Amino acid sequence: MPDPVIAIALLGASGLFFTVLAAVRLRRRRLLAATRSGLGACTCLALAGVGFAVALNLYTYQRLTFEQPVAQLQFSALGPRHYRATLRQPDGRLRIYDLRGDQWQLDARVLKWQPLANLFGFDALFRLDRLSGRYADAVAATRNPPSIHALNPREPGLDAWSMLQRLPRGSAFVDSEYGSATYMPMADNATYRVALTQSGLIARPDNRAARAATRRW
Repeated sequence: MPDPVIAIALLGASGLFFTVLAAVRLRRRRLLAATRSGLGACTCLALAGVGFAVALNLYTYQRLTFEQPVAQLQFSALGPRHYRATLRQPDGRLRIYDLRGDQWQLDARVLKWQPLANLFGFDALFRLDRLSGRYADAVAATRNPPSIHALNPREPGLDAWSMLQRLPRGSAFVDSEYGSATYMPMADNATYRVALTQSGLIARPDNRAARAATRRW
C-alpha cells in the first residue's frame, strides 16, 4: 500500500477514534474534554477527506498513462505494395493476413471508464475490430480495391457495445465508447508494437526496418 494511502487511512482511523472518545466523554459530562476530542476528530476527518480527494485525482492521472500491450505486427513483402501481415496478440493468438497498400491500419473498439472506476482498477477495455491496408496516395486508394480483414466477425453472447450505447452518456462508471485506430507504413521485415492507452491505440516501430520506414514516411 502506498505511503499516502497509509497516511490517509491513519488520519481516518484517528478521526473515528476521536469521535468515539468525544462521545464517551460527552456521556460522562466532561464537556471540555469532549470538545477537544470533537475538534481533533473534525480535524483528522477533514484532512483525511482532503487527502483522499487529492489522491483520487493523482491516482487517476497515473492510470491515464497506463499502456496495455495489444498486438505485434510483422510484415513480409510479397510484391509491390503487397505484404503478408502477421498479427500476434498477448494471449498467444497468431493470425496471418494479406494486405495491399503502403500503410497498415488497426482499428479497435474502446470502452473508457469514469475516473472513479479507474481508481478501483478498471482500465479501458478494447476489442480489436479490423486490420486493413491503406494507400498513401488518394488516387491510388480510389483505383485499387481495399484489403480489409474483420478480426472479430462474430458477436458472442450479448452485444455489450450496443447495450452501453443505449445508456445515457456519463452514466454509472462508463465514460465513453468510441472507435480508435492507428496506422503506420508497411515495409519488408518491419515489426510494430501496438498498445492501448486510456486515450486510444498507439503504435511504435519495434525494429530497424520499421524505424527506417517511419523516417521515410
